[in-house]
Amino acid sequence: MEEKSYPVSAWRWAMKVQEIILKAIAGEIKWIQAADILGVSARTIRRKLRSYQEYGIDGLLDLRTCRPSRRRIPYAIVEQVLTLYREEYFDFNVKHFHENLEEKHTVVHSYTWVKDLLQRAGYVKRGKGRGGHRKRRERRPLFGQMLHLDGSDHKWLSLCPRQRQVLLLVIDDATGKNLAGQLVEAETTRNCMLIMKEVVEKYGIPAQLYTDRDSVYWYTEKAGGKVDKKNLTQFGRAMDELGVEMIPGYSPQARGRGERWNGTWQGRLVAELRKEGIYNIKDANRYINEVFLPDMNRRFLVEAAESGSAFVGFGDADLDLIFSIIHKDRSVYADNTVRVNGLVLQIEQSPYRISFARCKVDIYEHLDGTYSIIWKKRVLGSYNAEGKLIGLNKNSVLQSSREVSPLYGQDKEGPGKIAWTSIKQSQTGQFICYENRTS
Repeated sequence: MEEKSYPVSAWRWAMKVQEIILKAIAGEIKWIQAADILGVSARTIRRKLRSYQEYGIDGLLDLRTCRPSRRRIPYAIVEQVLTLYREEYFDFNVKHFHENLEEKHTVVHSYTWVKDLLQRAGYVKRGKGRGGHRKRRERRPLFGQMLHLDGSDHKWLSLCPRQRQVLLLVIDDATGKNLAGQLVEAETTRNCMLIMKEVVEKYGIPAQLYTDRDSVYWYTEKAGGKVDKKNLTQFGRAMDELGVEMIPGYSPQARGRGERWNGTWQGRLVAELRKEGIYNIKDANRYINEVFLPDMNRRFLVEAAESGSAFVGFGDADLDLIFSIIHKDRSVYADNTVRVNGLVLQIEQSPYRISFARCKVDIYEHLDGTYSIIWKKRVLGSYNAEGKLIGLNKNSVLQSSREVSPLYGQDKEGPGKIAWTSIKQSQTGQFICYENRTS
């Protein structure tokens, strides 16, 4: 028999009936409400349900010409998928939900079918069409050649709906590997230094670092204007000392790869933290580092175009000293005290001077909360987070470091050479200048 051709209006009506039936199957509305929405009797809605269970959407048209499809998904599976999404995975994106269906519930059906089912049931909105043509920037060929550092402000802890947190994420451009991720209260200089210090200690010094134009990373004369590459922030100074070339991004589109990663984390991490019952930053960071970040790398890691690594070792560089916030040219009061962050640091007697009153000193604020006072490259003392003296360094000299070109692979002594200097405090309290060189 020749198959009957249905008009577009009939298909539209069948799709509407299917959507209402799916909502009733998932328990979102009652069956009597479904009948009222469609303007039919309770008996008719029961008949349509039976037809849909047996024939699928074709059963909502003319049963005299319909035949069950050999690829039709059983009704029990449809009900299970919709119930799972409504009761357990309501804040998961479709891709994330599809992965959990396969791994945890052994429901093995295509991603397209799951997405179409959720869209027809009204649980997921259909995406907007893509914009104009844009050409994606090619990835860097070497692991460690360029890193992305960005902070994403979001309600990451959905169990605390009134709070917002910032996710700091460091990603390798060549492989898409998540090198470090930390949930913090704000994107501050200290927090950004902490996560970059973690990356350098674990992997080494990268060649380039791509960031937005946040005030943590760059100074700008006018809002939205060009960055001032000569006037460095505390974070920029630390990267300059390590020889890392910093690159500013001037639009979200320019930072497309990092922005897409932020969207991926928002679509997955919020739901998982909610499902795990996590409502504080400490437990969230433990889950991120032990479970979530390794799982993201397992799923999304790609192979770099070239073998090898652009990371270089930091040698004997004192990262605690480099990753410090430096308060320069602080005046010493007549009682040999200096003030910083509301604390009063007392300078003890020293062989260098009888009194340091009216002298200019630099105060190094370390990431662990301790402080060091430096006067003419000499360490006058170390202090804890409360400003109490914890170490007096006698005859300690801070040697100066030479200027290093911030461009990776372009040191003054020839291409292909990487040179940097570092300052490290020895056991005797003396600061010594080290030099490292890699071909």
